[in-house]
Formats: sequence, structure tokens, C-alpha cells
Amino acid sequence: MRTLRILFMGTPEFSVPMLEAIYQSEHKLSAVVTAPDKPAGRGRKLKKSAVKVFAEKQNIEVLQPTNLKSDEFLNQLKTLNPNLIVVVAFRMLPKQVWQFPEFGTFNLHASLLPNYRGLAPINWAIINGETQTGLTTFFIDDKIDTGQIIDTTTLPISKTDNVKDVYEKILPKGVELVLKTLKQIAENKIELKPQTEKENLKTAPKLNKENTKINWNQSGKEIYNLVRGLSPYPMAWSTLDNISEKTNCKISKVSFQKEKHNFHNSHISIKDKNMLVAVKDGFIKIEEIKLSGKRLLKTADLLNGYSINELAKMT
Repeated sequence: MRTLRILFMGTPEFSVPMLEAIYQSEHKLSAVVTAPDKPAGRGRKLKKSAVKVFAEKQNIEVLQPTNLKSDEFLNQLKTLNPNLIVVVAFRMLPKQVWQFPEFGTFNLHASLLPNYRGLAPINWAIINGETQTGLTTFFIDDKIDTGQIIDTTTLPISKTDNVKDVYEKILPKGVELVLKTLKQIAENKIELKPQTEKENLKTAPKLNKENTKINWNQSGKEIYNLVRGLSPYPMAWSTLDNISEKTNCKISKVSFQKEKHNFHNSHISIKDKNMLVAVKDGFIKIEEIKLSGKRLLKTADLLNGYSINELAKMT
């Protein structure tokens, strides 16, 4: 069995369970690399990444390079001399970094590659109505999420799961897969599988204002999946045109009622403290909504103090 000297790279909360598992394993964790502290909140105080917070509690050395190609960082890399780098939710690495370790650099990605390469794989799997997703460990190469696959694991997505639900399912599976991959590398028992470059691969691009906006001309199912695929963050959005005023709003929870009607798409009806938005094959019932500048509310609570014009619509 080969001794692993691991350099871990990651930043957000998602990375921490995998880091903790490596720290508690029989393998040697040399140090962690994470993003520099960033100003946050009204006071613009510097905020540490979740990975840094954990590492400091365990007295693990923390590196926060602003430039991964700098002589300073590359010299630190040579001094640490890891024979394996493990990456979980970190930025793209230059070739001189991912090529450095004897046993390579592997990444944990929250999809079944080659589908859903990109920054938001969990979101897009739900948005596209997938009933299954998974995780992949693969050796990093010079493109994004294209390297040879080491191992995978799958998990179901239910029809009601939102991003938080799938995230909570993925974390323990991620820990298991990272530890399994480390064992395979340590025992030199890996069977690499190249990624197949098929047509019509599904991608997971960065979420932005355009691709998180609700299109009320879509089917009820498509809108329902978009909302849960963006909940609880960053949330799908629309504009509430209440005739006398227009207000941007974020929508975190909906249900879909399939039925025939004579309303135009996006027309809003209020029935028994319910907000129903007409779509081509039924109604989207908005259950939780956040008007611009306000807090997230159950729709019934919003309607206690907010009146909707009978000609109102979503745009």
C-alpha cells in the first residue's frame, strides 16, 4: 500500500465533510489550499472560507494564494511535496499545479460525468427533471471536467426534491466516494475510464439573471422544476405586474395543478389566499415568495397585507 501525502483544495461548506474525512483517515493531510478571505456583510469584514475555518480548528496548515502560478505558491508546493492533490469545489488549476503530484490530482464533481460539466450540476439536474444524479471522481486534465474517470456513485432525485434536499443526499455519498478513491489510489487498483464525447451532452453553466428567470410560456412541469432547481438559492425570479406597480420577486416554492382554463399565460388569480399563475397546461400555485426588499413569506401571509389587482400578471 502506497503512503499518500495529500494536499486538499476547496473553499465552500460543501468541501468540508470531504476534508474532515481525509483528516480523520489513515492518510497524511499535508495542508489545505483555499480562497483568500473576502469582505462580507455591511461592515465588509474579512470572512474566512468554510474550509479555512475547519482547518484552523484542527491546526492544519492553510495556504491562500491569489495566483496559483506565482513562484511563491509553486515553491510552497515543492516544499510540501504532496504526492496527491484532492480538489472539491475549487477554482481551475494551472497545469504546473495539477501535474505536480506523483499520483496526480483528482476532483470530486457533483454529477455523473460527462453530463453536467460546469459550475451548477445539482441545480441543472433538477431543472432538467432528472430522476437520478450522482458523483464522479476524475483526474484533472487541461480542460474543465473532462479528465479520466476513477469512480462514480449514483443517487435518486425525487419529484419534490429541491437543491437543499439533493445536497444533503450528496454529502455522505461524497465522503464515501472520496475515501474509496483514496483507497484505490493507495492500493494502486484504479481502472480509469475515458469520458465519452457524445452529442447533446447536458451542461451545467453558471447561474445568472437570464437563466434563473421564469418563462411563463413554458409548461407547468418545466416551471415547477426550475423553481425547485433554484431553491433555496439563488431562487427563480419574475416580475409581478400589479397594474399600478411592477415589483421583482423571487419564488422559492410552487406546486403545479394541471387543468384546462381560459386565462392568458401569466395571469394571476387569487383564490382562498392562494396565488395561482396561469400557464398553458394549468396553474402554478405560488407557495413561498419574496418581493424585492422584503423577506421571504408564505403566500397566504403576503396576501394578508398585499392586494393583487384582478388584471395582475407575472412577466
